Amino acid sequence: MAWLFLLVAGLFEVVWAVMLKQSEGFTKLWPSVITIAAMWVSFGCLAMALKTLPIGNAYAIWTGIGAVGVAIVGIVWFNESIDFVRVACIGLIVAGVVGLKVLGSGNALV
Repeated sequence: MAWLFLLVAGLFEVVWAVMLKQSEGFTKLWPSVITIAAMWVSFGCLAMALKTLPIGNAYAIWTGIGAVGVAIVGIVWFNESIDFVRVACIGLIVAGVVGLKVLGSGNALV
């Protein structure tokens, strides 16, 4: 269950980061409200995951999900540049997250 909380926390991190951009420095009401609500859900789910997961792994995975998710949203929705180096770096983040999940918990495939 902790891994599910961590996944949800990471997905809501993507939501709040994207909506933070849309809020234009908290000058737009609804994007600002969504940003704060998504932050609350993200931090709450992260807190639940941290009850049983190691903090180093959980935090790295949470930020990795957020970083990759926001990078993908930036490329797809905001027409940010995409090139080999950027894709390779995103791939390295994904590899690190998978490695922490599979090998970092002390129990493979937990």
